[in-house]
Amino acid sequence: MAFIAHHRDTDLQIQTVAQHLSETGEICRIFAKKINLEQTGLILGLLHDFGKYSQSFQNYIQSAQGLIDPDDVYFVDAKANKGKIDHATAGAQYLYEALKNYGEQGQGELCGQLLALCIASHHSGLIDVLAADFNKGNIFNTRIQKPEDKAHLQECRNNADPEIIDHLNQLLKPAEGTPPLLKELLQKIFPLLGPSHETANTTINSFNVGFLTRFLFSCLIDADRLNSAEFSEPHRLQERLSKSVKPNWNITITRLENKLSTFSIRNPIDTIRQNISLDCLNKAQEKQGIYSLTVPTGGGKTYASLRYALHHAKQHQCEHIFYIIPFTSIIEQNAQVIREAIEHPDDIYPWVLEHHSSIEPEHQTWQSKICAENWDTPIVITTMVQFLEALFSGGTKSVRRLHQLANSVLIFDEIQTLPINCTHLFCNALNFLVEQANSTALLCTATQPLLNQLDNSEKGQLTLTAELISDVGSLFDDLKRVHIKNCCKPLGWSLNEITDLTIEQFELTGSCLTIVNTKQWAQDLYLSCQNKIDIDALFHLSTNQCPAHRKVILAKIRQRLENHQPVMCFSTQLIEAGVDVDFANVIRFLAGLDSIAQAAGRCNRNGKQATATIFVINPDHENTKMLADIDKGKAITERIMSEGFDDLLDPKAMARYFYYYFFQRSEDMDYPCKDSQKNTTSLLALLSNNKSHPCSLNDDRSKQRKLPRLEQSFMEAGNIFKAIDAPTQAIIVNYQSSNELSNDQLTTEEIIIALCSKDKVFDAELYFQALKQAQKYSVNVFPNVFEKLLKNQAIYETQPGSGIYCLHEQYYDDAFGLSTEVVNSSHFYGC
Repeated sequence: MAFIAHHRDTDLQIQTVAQHLSETGEICRIFAKKINLEQTGLILGLLHDFGKYSQSFQNYIQSAQGLIDPDDVYFVDAKANKGKIDHATAGAQYLYEALKNYGEQGQGELCGQLLALCIASHHSGLIDVLAADFNKGNIFNTRIQKPEDKAHLQECRNNADPEIIDHLNQLLKPAEGTPPLLKELLQKIFPLLGPSHETANTTINSFNVGFLTRFLFSCLIDADRLNSAEFSEPHRLQERLSKSVKPNWNITITRLENKLSTFSIRNPIDTIRQNISLDCLNKAQEKQGIYSLTVPTGGGKTYASLRYALHHAKQHQCEHIFYIIPFTSIIEQNAQVIREAIEHPDDIYPWVLEHHSSIEPEHQTWQSKICAENWDTPIVITTMVQFLEALFSGGTKSVRRLHQLANSVLIFDEIQTLPINCTHLFCNALNFLVEQANSTALLCTATQPLLNQLDNSEKGQLTLTAELISDVGSLFDDLKRVHIKNCCKPLGWSLNEITDLTIEQFELTGSCLTIVNTKQWAQDLYLSCQNKIDIDALFHLSTNQCPAHRKVILAKIRQRLENHQPVMCFSTQLIEAGVDVDFANVIRFLAGLDSIAQAAGRCNRNGKQATATIFVINPDHENTKMLADIDKGKAITERIMSEGFDDLLDPKAMARYFYYYFFQRSEDMDYPCKDSQKNTTSLLALLSNNKSHPCSLNDDRSKQRKLPRLEQSFMEAGNIFKAIDAPTQAIIVNYQSSNELSNDQLTTEEIIIALCSKDKVFDAELYFQALKQAQKYSVNVFPNVFEKLLKNQAIYETQPGSGIYCLHEQYYDDAFGLSTEVVNSSHFYGC
């Protein structure tokens, strides 16, 4: 009898369990090799679906595919039993039983637990070891002790193909001594636990071992999903094999250097940018580590950091370069700059991937599982939200991308925008990726947040290697192009007063940018000026507009500025993080000093004026209580402004700002939360030693000089974790610019139709293309807005249960973007 793992509808072919285990094992081995755990990755793949050898699972899958007659005694109702037949526990039990008795200090216990946890969790996301519900105790022990009639371990042993059993025996049962698999894994674990590994139970030690577990889990999840997708769509195997060859960075280096050689020196600032770029080139040959690149806004960080990344990747044979950007508003801008520098029309595969925001729903369908983006392109440009979700979110959707961050160059643009509650989590994870996974990190900003000097360093802080710029102070003096003017008033500025100030500066200089803290103020000011200036010169920007819409608006703004045509723009803070615009003056609502410094980067950016002014004002009413970063930043900025600094953009003033800011918010940095029983804890605690849990036994193990066991509440932490303060839902909007689409781009109508398709034969390639391109046409909304859209029937689901939503066209405004009220005529696509 052939034991079936998967069945292909298109040609009725089957993939046997042995094929799926062996092929997944090989892919997982390649992924885990990045951190020198080849055998570990292999055995995870070989055992992850071992439970599919049970008769219960075979009855289920064969009934689902019509291979068992409904009248047969073995027939089961596939729909009623979907997800109810456990085929993950058997492999976890097999591995734990094989390893648990090795070593007097519990070496086999820890390694067996770590690997068994990955296998047992590969459908749900990493499960809790210690239950969030204290009454449920140790979830791992309960799972590993699951009885035979539920787990089917012995039955699967008896049914397994001989070649699979032989392969497992080679890895787990050496003729004498310790299995090589165990030696390999312990060589990785011991350094994480430190020199006194038998008694190690610190927060950082425990976090590191837990993060190693998540990394291996990532290898397994991606390997499993890829093998399933390649069986469903066989052409994808050749695509993966073609892309698995290490990039030839010489190609991109030559293209970039040719591009840079065409840049002319038009004014003094171009010489400064050139010197910054040369500094980055010279430092690219140095060892891997965590570096900072502290350059004033407008200093050419994009090209300089790309130059560093390409040469550094070549030097250390890295597999990927990641650009992690704070907001979607600048992904397309940076991607376009990079593409123009290094891509060529004749390239077989693209060098650059833009991964904006996740259209993929939290609850995944089988379609979305095989079509999910897994960051396998040489250069990936993504958001900090996506990066943090790969590191810490629950489930299996985002974690599959984590292993790609190994052996990579990680460029963090505007690192000061890191969510404050993720600070210690981020520092510990980044230290792991650099120290254990052969990666290099570069922290780019004009306003370095001093992540290597945190108050509670025992919870984790960055191990900074060096700064790439030798004399940061002199560089800031050389690039000084603006003056900050404190115009705050005791009672604040009214709407009419701000309107008058904006129009005054606009008429005086020809271009004025006003940056506000809330979408409402941006709209109100736009409307206030609408009948007072030429409408062609008036612009509005906010995250209610999809990225494609904002790209068109920014292109118009840049063109008008270049042509010396008048421009007045009202924007939320999305324009601050690296958007390349050059206004004659800027008005900035009071905010954190780092935000004000970023706003300054949009003013006199190219040094065309001798100097320019940034007006800092406080509106007479503003609701920022729900925006903690802005609210607390405002108070500290007022304190800094009262201390008499001659230049608020000086690195010394910024260091003082972050000293106050971090001191005031030091207790927020470990992601404080409440668990399911409303106990006060933190995500850092849940993902490390979990000491407050009443079922923790690691203190006793430490006294016995035994290795600590995993005691994390992984699933609880994953359920709590949100990279931003409130969860958002992506809504696809029907926006289409007048720009011509390239040959491989779908129109928004085609994207929506593809995602709505109910064809019997699923076109995975078209679905994946539509899902990927829909990122440019999506708007992320908070729960209250989502509920209002639902109530007003403004949105519809592409397919029942898909979790992907589209906006009816009459709810999208040409000026402001997504609206909860009708704004124009309707158009439907038959979904």
